[in-house]
Amino acid sequence: MSATGKRRPTARTIYEQVQASPGFANLRSRLRRFIFPMSVVFLVWYLVYVLLASFAPAFMSTKVTGNLNVGLLIGLLQFVSTFLIATVYITFANAKIDPAAESIRIEIEGSDR
Repeated sequence: MSATGKRRPTARTIYEQVQASPGFANLRSRLRRFIFPMSVVFLVWYLVYVLLASFAPAFMSTKVTGNLNVGLLIGLLQFVSTFLIATVYITFANAKIDPAAESIRIEIEGSDR
């Protein structure tokens, strides 16, 4: 009983039960093991680009071919890496995250959907 004399509810909501389940903990852990390292890699890659542009302009203006210089090439590779990361994440999510999330959804809602 609480200080006001009312009984505290002992049953947890279904969402609290799911959050405490090993399946949900595993899902969350899988997602974090992918998201955090991938985010760090991308942010470091972007920071290197910005630092090179700020502190190594001579290097960044080095011609690669024709009008293409190192700075432009690295800048274009930023777009390529963004699409690559998105593709890798989609593949990862389809293989590891979505099946686990679907299992949890079925556990909560039943297989009627």
